[in-house]
Amino acid sequence: MPLTPLPLADPGRPDLTSPTAFLRWLGRAQRRGQVLATLWALVEMGGQAALPVALGHGVQAAVDGDPAGIWRAGGLAALLAAAAAAGAVLLHRQAVWNWIHAATHVRQLVARQASHLGSGLSRRIATGEVVAVGSGDVERIGWYVELNARVRASVLVWLAVSSVVLLTEPALGIGVLLGVPVLAASMWPLIGPFERRYARQRELGGKAAELAADTVAGLRVLRGIGGEELFLDRYRAASQKVRAAAVRSARISALMQTQEVLLPGLFVVGVTWYGARLAASGELAVGTLIAVYGATAFLASPLRILGEAAHAWSVARVSAGRAVRVLSLSRTSGAAEAALTRPGKADLHDPATGLTARAGELTAVVCGDPDFAGALAERLGGHVPLAEGESEQPSVRLGGTELDAVPLAEARAAVLVHDKDPVLLSGTLAELFDVPGAGRVPAAEALAAARCEDVLEALVDGTPDCGGDAMRARVAERGRSLSGGQRQRLALARALLADPPVLVLDEPTSAVDAHTEERIAAGLHGLRAGRTTVVFATSPLLLDRADRVVLLRDGRAVAAGRHRELMREEPAYRAAVTRDEAQPLGEAV
Repeated sequence: MPLTPLPLADPGRPDLTSPTAFLRWLGRAQRRGQVLATLWALVEMGGQAALPVALGHGVQAAVDGDPAGIWRAGGLAALLAAAAAAGAVLLHRQAVWNWIHAATHVRQLVARQASHLGSGLSRRIATGEVVAVGSGDVERIGWYVELNARVRASVLVWLAVSSVVLLTEPALGIGVLLGVPVLAASMWPLIGPFERRYARQRELGGKAAELAADTVAGLRVLRGIGGEELFLDRYRAASQKVRAAAVRSARISALMQTQEVLLPGLFVVGVTWYGARLAASGELAVGTLIAVYGATAFLASPLRILGEAAHAWSVARVSAGRAVRVLSLSRTSGAAEAALTRPGKADLHDPATGLTARAGELTAVVCGDPDFAGALAERLGGHVPLAEGESEQPSVRLGGTELDAVPLAEARAAVLVHDKDPVLLSGTLAELFDVPGAGRVPAAEALAAARCEDVLEALVDGTPDCGGDAMRARVAERGRSLSGGQRQRLALARALLADPPVLVLDEPTSAVDAHTEERIAAGLHGLRAGRTTVVFATSPLLLDRADRVVLLRDGRAVAAGRHRELMREEPAYRAAVTRDEAQPLGEAV
């Protein structure tokens, strides 16, 4: 099957009731691929299992002096060998397709979930764990899903071989019929211990990956303060814990693989020894012995597949559990039924804090806790997953409609939340600015409002082949070639270019100097005139440009007005703006 249908147009809605249910759902999602893989596995294994029968007939024909029988047996053997070879090629092709299909399916689900939850995802799941699910875990899940077809074929071929041997020699047939499931069941007691050790290994690996990601993200700061060795020691200790856990898992894994080889081998030796005794006593013909021996020896292959399935099940269940945990995150339950009407003409209100941003105005929000401000900014966008242990809060309302009750795409089209640490994806500036809503505000106006003149010059200088065209200039991954202030302004220009009905900005000028900040405040006020804008800030330059300023204290809105009025009349507001620690605000999330 070609891989052209990947990625899937719609990955669907997975069954997240349990890791096992999730794995079953993935298998059902590729029914045709599973059926084809089972068919080709039956062709391959059936040809291999029947080949000893043809050889046995040939040997018996030679003993009986029957040349025609020898030719018939030789032709049958050649036909069976060709069928087995063709089945092996087609099975491998289909098995790889099933594996890639399942892995891609899970990756798409994780990517969709990350896009669905946005920055709120990292509040519930460590970044390293999400990376682990999207990399190593999807491969193990794909391995198990692919293996299901071979397991089904192995069971069918075992039943067929057992039936033939049972008809030929009942005693041997009973031994084959009962011996295979007993040997397969002997491998399963190791699954529980291996699964527990492997789960611990994956947990430690996720923490190490998270630590590595944090270290790389903050490498510039670490070098500035000389903290590389400290973080290197921390990562070295974390990696040693992963290594020790991997060794403990490998011990049981090696024992399971030993069983996959040793037990089938002992089984074949036992059946062959008993058949040889029957042949020596004249109770079994030589040709029949060869056929029975070959068929029994072939059963070592299905036994190894069953052992491999036990191993794959152990790691896949752990990996599926991690995937289910990520995919199960949700802020709200139930179907979204509400709809927004004229979001640009509606007030944005948060019942939990009492904050109201009036339609068409630039509202500045002042509070003493940056973490609280960041969490509130996310809440204003709706559909934010709760942090661990956080209680449910009433939904933010836009024009009286709960944002959590409208489809996510509609909520995000209405309210854009600009994070204080936005991510710049690599590519050209034109690709970076290819966002929903782009075109209503000219790119030149958005860049001018964010005061990105020097940013454009830096990008053009760093991209000699752009021909002086800033839109063709390339932005490095996460904008690493730019300074912190340049990245912040470029991201602000992208948000302004999107031109949402409601724009929420969290400290959009924290990394720029006062002169640039004053110019940005003027550009922001002018470009967003008549549109609803919420800015979390404590800078007087931004606050003075706001149509209305709201002061939050202890998680509630306690005062509102113009900046200069609040500076005269509200000591707590004055303390927040002037950074006077003698009058703390005492914010509570």
